[in-house]
Amino acid sequence: MQFSPNNGDFTFVSSTEAQELSGTIAAPDIQVNMGSDSGKDPYATAFLRQRGYGWLLEVEEEDNEESKPLLEELDIDLKDIYYKIRCVLMPMPSLGYNRQVVRDNPDFWGPLAVVLLFSMISIYGQFRVVSWIITIWIFGSLTIFLLARVLGGEVSYGQVLGVIGYSLLPLIVVAPLLVVIGRFQLISTLTKLFGVFWAAYSAASLLVGDEFKTKKPLLIYPIFLLYIYFLSLYTGV
Repeated sequence: MQFSPNNGDFTFVSSTEAQELSGTIAAPDIQVNMGSDSGKDPYATAFLRQRGYGWLLEVEEEDNEESKPLLEELDIDLKDIYYKIRCVLMPMPSLGYNRQVVRDNPDFWGPLAVVLLFSMISIYGQFRVVSWIITIWIFGSLTIFLLARVLGGEVSYGQVLGVIGYSLLPLIVVAPLLVVIGRFQLISTLTKLFGVFWAAYSAASLLVGDEFKTKKPLLIYPIFLLYIYFLSLYTGV
């Protein structure tokens, strides 16, 4: 007897009777259910889905993206902050700086760093000055914002907060000089006035636009008073 399978066919040949038997065996189709079809889920899976607990069966995809740097996560652009610092410290238009970026592209971390730096040099052993300076920065900026809106200015609170915060930089520059020339009353007073005028001019030139027209003094004056109060918190006078 010989057996020679070929693609599912078989043939039996008898050597004695010389009679040939042939036929075909068909393999049944087998389907494997992996649970992707909700109608053919196993009983436990179907039970969880019907009770609203199908989320237990979900598998979170791994996030293969690299973690972003901390500065990018906090939205801190050091180059932008450095450029704004130069715009505030050198407010002369002849220097060619695009000073409007301080107003049109406000940020939070730069002004906060400037205000905290001014607070630190104003401590002199009394830590409550820090909270006072931050409070005056927040509520003083709010007052300037409300006044600007009443006068017809198109500024946001974030813009005013950023400009007022950055414009404290001239007072930070003047502060160490006051320590050196503090015993000379006249020179010290002139230096204080110079610092206040410098800070007020830097802030007012950014916030007081052409839309105010004849109402500019109504906004410049409270800005000037605000920086006088900031300086008084530093000097204690």
